[in-house]
Amino acid sequence: MRMMVLAAMAIASAAPAITPAEIERSVHLRQDWMYLTRDVADPASWTADGKAFVYRTTVEGGFAFRRFDAASHAVTAAFDQPRLAAALGTATHEHYDPPRLPFERFAFTDGGQAIGFTLDETRWRCTLTDYACAKQVRTHQPRAFGVVRDTAVAADNHPRRSPDGKWEAHVENYNIAVRPVGGDWKRIGSDGSEGNFYDPESIAWSPDSTKLAAYRVRPGYRRIVTKVRSSPADQVQPEVTQQLYPKPGDAVDIDQPALFDVAAGRQIPVATDLFANPYDMSALDWRKDSRSVAFEYEQRGHQLARVIALDADTGAAHAAVTETARTFINEGRRFRYDLDNGRGVIWMSERDGWNHLYLFDGRTGAVRRQITRGHWIVRDVLKVDEAKGRIYFTASGMTPGEDPYFQHFYRIDLDGTHLVPLTPATAYHDVALSPDGSLYVDTYSRVDMPPVSELRRTEDGSVVATVAKGDISRLVAAGYRAPEPFVAKGRDGTTDIYGLIVKPRDFDPAKHYPVIENIYSGPHGSFVPKTWWPFGYHAGGDKVIGMQSVADLGFVVVQIDGMGTLNRSKAFHDYAWKNRADAGFPDRIAWHKAAAARFAWYDTSRVGIYGASTGGEDTLNALLFHPDFYKVGVAFAGCYDNRMDKLSWNEQWMGWPVDESYAANSGVVNAARLQGRLLMIVGELDENVDPSSTLQVANALIKAGKVFDFLMVPGEGHSVGRSTGPIDYVQRKEFDFFLTNLAGQAAPNWNAIPAATAGAL
Repeated sequence: MRMMVLAAMAIASAAPAITPAEIERSVHLRQDWMYLTRDVADPASWTADGKAFVYRTTVEGGFAFRRFDAASHAVTAAFDQPRLAAALGTATHEHYDPPRLPFERFAFTDGGQAIGFTLDETRWRCTLTDYACAKQVRTHQPRAFGVVRDTAVAADNHPRRSPDGKWEAHVENYNIAVRPVGGDWKRIGSDGSEGNFYDPESIAWSPDSTKLAAYRVRPGYRRIVTKVRSSPADQVQPEVTQQLYPKPGDAVDIDQPALFDVAAGRQIPVATDLFANPYDMSALDWRKDSRSVAFEYEQRGHQLARVIALDADTGAAHAAVTETARTFINEGRRFRYDLDNGRGVIWMSERDGWNHLYLFDGRTGAVRRQITRGHWIVRDVLKVDEAKGRIYFTASGMTPGEDPYFQHFYRIDLDGTHLVPLTPATAYHDVALSPDGSLYVDTYSRVDMPPVSELRRTEDGSVVATVAKGDISRLVAAGYRAPEPFVAKGRDGTTDIYGLIVKPRDFDPAKHYPVIENIYSGPHGSFVPKTWWPFGYHAGGDKVIGMQSVADLGFVVVQIDGMGTLNRSKAFHDYAWKNRADAGFPDRIAWHKAAAARFAWYDTSRVGIYGASTGGEDTLNALLFHPDFYKVGVAFAGCYDNRMDKLSWNEQWMGWPVDESYAANSGVVNAARLQGRLLMIVGELDENVDPSSTLQVANALIKAGKVFDFLMVPGEGHSVGRSTGPIDYVQRKEFDFFLTNLAGQAAPNWNAIPAATAGAL
């Protein structure tokens, strides 16, 4: 112990004192560098008519939204940004610079006469004729995390008209009622009640207008999480806020499909044996011939899924597809396409250990053929072209020797032949396919290569036009350097684990640098950046500048995808099953040690870690379960006990019913293991993770006599000031903690520096 203390004192005495100006440089790095690029284009999106596509690209001082005509290749403004900025400012009582509008993507509506976009989780609509903006009124009944309807908000019960225009249906006194248009309403069912009601938003007419289907709903448990806004802007006293927030083990809505013969005015009985314990039911989808209605059923626990078809005349149900898993079926990666009125079903499955496409016989439920196969994964299906007998899809891991996370675009025939790659560049490809499938926009990049955006033909992949080519020369001149990919073997000694290394801008290979890991191990994705955009928000490009800002304080900062994350094999993913505390740490530690063996400047005796949300949970678990390796952690807004977090995400990976594995993985239950230095930061109004989860860890640590640091940020939600609010304060707190506890440096006395001066340093 004495030797460890002396070593720490030696590090502290050898480290030059960091200045407030250096910390402020890191705090403001993103805003200083954000607008130094030109022609860095976002992935495109096509207009509904397929005549053009729109995209956002970097320009002087910000971003421009552009429209590219697919025939003439003319580039014009997608809309008048100064007018829209003014209109949105008027509606929100905020100021927006035209090149810095507060959204990245939009969609044309009303035949191109308006646009829609999301701002602060609210949908907005701005007209392009008179440039007026307004919030879009919610018409659908919200569902808390997708599993419990908020019955305090009325469902949209407007009459649903039949395809032939002769009938209407709605819900009346909890039951389905129909009428001839202009006639009197008549209830055609009587089994609905307040506790077992029909959902008007689920009403689906058959194409021949003779029948309809709808869900009868037995509502789940209405769990309310209560939070206190300590410092509201408009009053002195605190105010209470409440949120519908189902947690693991709670009862979810039970949706039960029902069929009605409209002309006969009767309900057709439906047996529920094949879908008796639902977690999720998809929308009711009538086949074109009106002979059956189909839906997807996922059983509670995520180990059984089916595609169910109901006979429209008899109500008899059969399984067109049945999917089972020993661990979990990944609900977040699902695809289904019906062929020939459901006689064939294209379905995505991991049944051979890799995510692939299969053709099922929709009558018998048997697999007719596996369409794609190999030790690689299908990521998404962009289009099924029945006329040409082709499927257009994206996939990863198909090219030998290439980073298996790089996404490419392919086409294949429905019979599994003629697989054609359409994106040749060694990079990550975001593809936007035109509505008719004849053209696609390929926007591709790597962490060391800025984006190139090209218009190409799907028939042969040939280039039609170059849309944009990113220029980062000014950013490089300012000191930007790309992060460095590093690959090492994982816990099994054979599996490649991929990560990135970010060095300080004044890197000196003769020095020994403490290492900080930026962690997020959510099984719903993979997180090591693969695209170029380093400023956040794009798939694969998040947090590079954040890592650079930490590195510039004198650290080496890394990010790693360990086992338990997505986009590799099913076996790789399954490490997360009932095992969230694992978080791939054996792979991460092996990766760190391999880096230290390769690079003399990589100091694994001083390793810190930080992360938010699931990354906050991971940060705490690193200190609890691997204290011999991870010494210092900053955890933001963590979901530290899977029983305290939202039902949907946690049951997907931890299973149902709630069992002993939940407690075994809990940071609260295991809090007494803490040995390193911990700082927890949480927003008092966290809307994504119950903030009491953080407080329960604090309570357990106090009871165990453990010393730790804690910051609750008034008025903040899940972002905890990292993207809104007091970002400078929160980042300084994080930076100071690592400098003091990992680098052995005294943090500045910020209280002695006027706030205005600190911000200008």
